[in-house]
Amino acid sequence: MPRDIASAEALLKEIFGFDAFRPGQGEIVEAVAQGRNTLAIMPTGGGKSLCFQLPALMRGGITVVISPLIALMRDQVRGLREAGVAAGALTSGNTEEENDEVWRLMHAGELKLLYLAPERLASGGTQRMLHTAGVGLIAVDEAHCVSQWGHDFRPDYLRIGELKNALGVPLAAFTATADPETQAEIVTRLFGGVQPDTFLRGFDRPNLHLAFQPKDSPRAQILKYAAARRGRAGIVYCGTRNKTEGLARALSEDGHQATFYHGGMDPDARRHVEHRFATEDGLIVCATVAFGMGVDKPDIRWVAHADLPKSIEAYYQEIGRAGRDGAPAETLTLYGPEDIRLRRAQIDEGNAPPERRTADHGRLNALLGLAEALGCRRRALLAYFGEDAPETCGNCDLCDTPPETFDGTEPVRKALSAALRTQESFGMGHLIDILLGNETDKVMQRNHDQLPTFGVGKDLKKAQWQAVFRQMMGFDLIRPDADRHGALVMTDRALPILRGEETIKLRKDVLTRAADRRPAVKALVSDDDAPMLSALKARRTALAREAGLPPYMIFNDRTLVEMAEKRPQTLDALMGISGVGAKKLDSYGTAFLEVLTGSVEEVHPMRRKLAGRKAGSLYDALLEAQTDLMRGADGTDKPLSCSASLLAKVAEQRPDCLSSMERILGDKRTDRFGPAFLEILSQAD
Repeated sequence: MPRDIASAEALLKEIFGFDAFRPGQGEIVEAVAQGRNTLAIMPTGGGKSLCFQLPALMRGGITVVISPLIALMRDQVRGLREAGVAAGALTSGNTEEENDEVWRLMHAGELKLLYLAPERLASGGTQRMLHTAGVGLIAVDEAHCVSQWGHDFRPDYLRIGELKNALGVPLAAFTATADPETQAEIVTRLFGGVQPDTFLRGFDRPNLHLAFQPKDSPRAQILKYAAARRGRAGIVYCGTRNKTEGLARALSEDGHQATFYHGGMDPDARRHVEHRFATEDGLIVCATVAFGMGVDKPDIRWVAHADLPKSIEAYYQEIGRAGRDGAPAETLTLYGPEDIRLRRAQIDEGNAPPERRTADHGRLNALLGLAEALGCRRRALLAYFGEDAPETCGNCDLCDTPPETFDGTEPVRKALSAALRTQESFGMGHLIDILLGNETDKVMQRNHDQLPTFGVGKDLKKAQWQAVFRQMMGFDLIRPDADRHGALVMTDRALPILRGEETIKLRKDVLTRAADRRPAVKALVSDDDAPMLSALKARRTALAREAGLPPYMIFNDRTLVEMAEKRPQTLDALMGISGVGAKKLDSYGTAFLEVLTGSVEEVHPMRRKLAGRKAGSLYDALLEAQTDLMRGADGTDKPLSCSASLLAKVAEQRPDCLSSMERILGDKRTDRFGPAFLEILSQAD
C-alpha cells in the first residue's frame, strides 16, 4: 500500500534534501502515489521529475519511466543513485556492466525506477520483461511527444497507451506544453479518452527576464548579447543547422567557449557536447531545437533565440531551460519578416489537415502578439496560458522601457475593409496595393481600383502597412486561410473594430522602424504567392515520398515558382510552364493542377498527351462538334461517336478533304462528322 503524504514529506527531506514541496508539487505527488491516473502540466524547471520519483518510493513494485532522451535518463539515474535510490536505465548507450546491474536489481526485487526510451517498447522482449517485472506505475515524461502534430512527436509514444492497458497499472503523464489540443491528444492516446486527474500549475517563471528585438544584423546582436554575459552558460537557439555552426564559430572567435549542436551530427559528437555542457562552466551551445529535452543543467543563465520559434509553446519550453535553479536568468528573442514568412511556409508545407494548419497560424499569431506586445510581456505570456498577472512584472524589456503607442483604429479598419470588400480572398500584398492605390495588373483585372478602399492608405508606406498587418495578426484579427493559400480572413475579434464598437492601439515604434528600414531579403516569390508555393512544395514532397525520389526530380523550385506566379488553370496552360514536359505533365499534371485550381475535371489520357499543343485545342473543338452531332443534324438519328484516339488522330494529322478524313474515321463517321470537322480544321489554319 502507498504511504501517505506525511511520509512523502519525510522522504522529500531524507532522500532529496528539500524541506518543503514547491507550490503544487504536494498534491500531484499525493495523486500519483495513490494510484490515480494523472496528467500534470507544469512549467519547465517546475520540478516535474520529483512528482514521479517520490511516488515511486512510496508505492510497491517498479515504476517504469518513459523518457525521450538517453542523456536525460542517464542524468536522472545518476542523480537518484547518488541519493541512494535503486534506479536504472536500459538504453542503447549502456555498457554490458550497466545492463547487468539493472537486471540484478530487478531480479533481487530492489529496483524502484526503470527508465526506458519509447523506442524500446517496440521490442517484444521488452513487453514480456515488463509483464514479469512487477510494474506498479508508468510515468511518462515529456508527454506532449504523443501529439502527432507537435514539434517533438515520437511515434513510439503511441505504444504507451497499449502498455498501460496490458499491464493494468495507473499512468502519470507530465509535460510543460499547455496547448489544449495537445492535452486532448494526451488524454486520448495515453488514457483512452478517459479524463485523468489533471493539474495545471502556474506558468510564471518570475526569475526570467523576457525580451524581444527586431532583427538588425542578427549575428552582431547575438555577439553583443553574449559579450555582456561573458563567462555565463547560455544557449542560442537557431533555425538552421548551418547557423548553429556559423554562430558558434563567431562566438569562439570573439573569445567565448562555444560549440554547436544539431540533429545532423554524429551521435557520439552530440553526446560529447551534452557532456561538456553538463560539466563545464560558462559554455555556450548554439543549437537547433534538437538540443532541448535532454538539457538538465540548473544554472543556465541565459537563452537567446537567433530566429523566431515556432509557437508560444515552443518559446516557453526553450526559454524555460534558463534559470532552473531559481536564480535570475535572461532571455532574448530576435525576429523579422523573413522568420514569419518561413514559419508560415513550414505550416503550409506540412501534412496537417486544414483545420490544424489554421490553428497553427493562430499559434504563430499569438507569438507575433507577444513579440510586438504593447505592455508587459509576462502578462501577455501568462494570459495565453489562461493565467492572470499584474499589469507590470518589472522584469521584461517592455516594463523596463514601455513602448509608445497610438490609436490604430483607423488604419486597422481600412485594412479590414479592404479584406472584406475583396471577399477575404487575397493576401497581404494585394490588399496593400489596394490601400496604396497601386494600379497593378492584378488590381486592374479584378476592378479593385473601383473599390471605396482603393488609395485610402497613402498616408503610410508599404513597409508601414506590412507592420500594421503584422500587428493585426498579433492581435489575431486576421489569419491566413489554409484552404485558400494565404488569403487573409477575419476572426471574430475583428468584428467589433470593423463595426466601430471598439478601438485598438498599435505600437508607434514598429511603424517608425518600418518607415526607414532597409530593403528586406529578396524572397523567391511575393508574399501573396508564398502560400501557393508552399502548397505546391507540399504536394511535391508527398509525390516524391510516394515515388521514392528526391523532390527536385518531380519539379525543381524554379518550376514551382513559375506555377505559383502564373497560376495555370488548365493542363494546356500548365504545359507552358518551364520544366513541365509531356511525360511529367502526364505523370504529375493533374496533381499539381488540383493544388492550383482547387479541383480538376477528369481528362482523357489521349487529351492529356495533346496538352500544350495546337492539337489540344483542336481536340476540344472536335469533341464539342461531335457532341452536337451525336444524333445527327436534326437530333433524331441513332447515336454515333468517335473514340478519343480517333479524335486525337484527326487533331494531329489534320486531313484536308473528306477522303483523307474517311481513311481515319471510316465512312459512317465521316458522313456524320466529316464536314463539321473539316470546317474546324480549316479555321485553324
